[in-house]
Amino acid sequence: MDTKPAWMSDPLVKDIPVKKLEFLGQMFNEGHGKSQKEMMAFMMPMMKKAKQENLTFTPQEMSAAIAAIKKYSSADELKQIDKILEKAKH
Repeated sequence: MDTKPAWMSDPLVKDIPVKKLEFLGQMFNEGHGKSQKEMMAFMMPMMKKAKQENLTFTPQEMSAAIAAIKKYSSADELKQIDKILEKAKH
């Protein structure tokens, strides 16, 4: 049985539905270590999947989840998160 990451229990994300948190967790885990080109190829199906599952995130939910994830991340993970976020903006 796998346990959820520490950030999913953080008070910052207590009001975000578990299904959304799991989706974000999967996105960050699977996106870890990808190059810019790989990241773009990876993000498109993830966004499509979110749409199919009717998962939409408010700016507040995204900010809270990102803050919580960053809180529990190593320096290398923080760099990767910043990369992912940068790609997501474009």
